[in-house]
Amino acid sequence: MTPYTENRPWGSFTVLDEGDGFKVKRISVHPGQKLSLQYHHHRSEHWTVVQGEATVTLGDSITILKVNESVYIPLKEKHALANDGNSLMQLIEVQLGDYLGEDDIVRLEDRYGRV
Repeated sequence: MTPYTENRPWGSFTVLDEGDGFKVKRISVHPGQKLSLQYHHHRSEHWTVVQGEATVTLGDSITILKVNESVYIPLKEKHALANDGNSLMQLIEVQLGDYLGEDDIVRLEDRYGRV
């Protein structure tokens, strides 16, 4: 497969690989930006930070992840990702599930009006 990139208000994601039941993305978040508080019906996710620091909301807790630190997001768990730093933050996201489409996002809060 050929990698492809989609731009979002908070930065971008690049799909690096995908196959039956999995998808691998590089997510790039600009300084001061945040993805929506959301959950998924069909997939779990593993995030590993590769550049900068990520502020991760998982359930009711907030954690700062640095380079080479990771988090597991279970199916249907509410989560959000933010870059509170002054430089680009990037992580590798591995999605696992029976459906991996972008329309499996249930937004609970979103600063860009996409709820």
